[in-house]
Amino acid sequence: MLRDIGLLPLRIIVGGLLAAHGAQKLFGWFNGPGLKGTAGFLESLGLKPGKLWAIGASAGEFGGGMLTALGFLHPLGPFGKIGAMTMAIAKAHWGKPIWASQGGAELPLTNIAAALTLLISGPGRFSLDRLFGIRLPRTLVIAVALTEAVLLAIGIMSRPAPPQAQQVENQTPTTAAASPTS
Repeated sequence: MLRDIGLLPLRIIVGGLLAAHGAQKLFGWFNGPGLKGTAGFLESLGLKPGKLWAIGASAGEFGGGMLTALGFLHPLGPFGKIGAMTMAIAKAHWGKPIWASQGGAELPLTNIAAALTLLISGPGRFSLDRLFGIRLPRTLVIAVALTEAVLLAIGIMSRPAPPQAQQVENQTPTTAAASPTS
């Protein structure tokens, strides 16, 4: 019983914050960039087309957060959080000092630890899965995990264009011809 009581605030806080984080990207809520801003940021990280990756990441964070908070369709919610945070570490935080104040992966790693805890422990007694007797088929869970692994591999392996190539892409034909690098 205490274990289930302990899982409830963990699920609600971790899931709720992830859902809000996804809502910033998807809808522009809570002073977020919205889909257009998120797409531009993801393109700058080499994830093209940015809009497609933005929809996937934002919907995954928002939906995964809601599923986690509600304890519904476990383990899809924690999978979403782990995937989103792994991509964030690989694309935005890698190579920086660990601390968030220096652009590091401190917060994504903390989120992964919380999601792993929920993934392993299950949603607990106070969840929609328990209330409705839902248990996803193992083959579906494995298929989702493999799909997420493939998408993560594709995203992590994509690289932004080198700075010189980005500079040339942003020039008009006239300025490109006059450029000393041409």
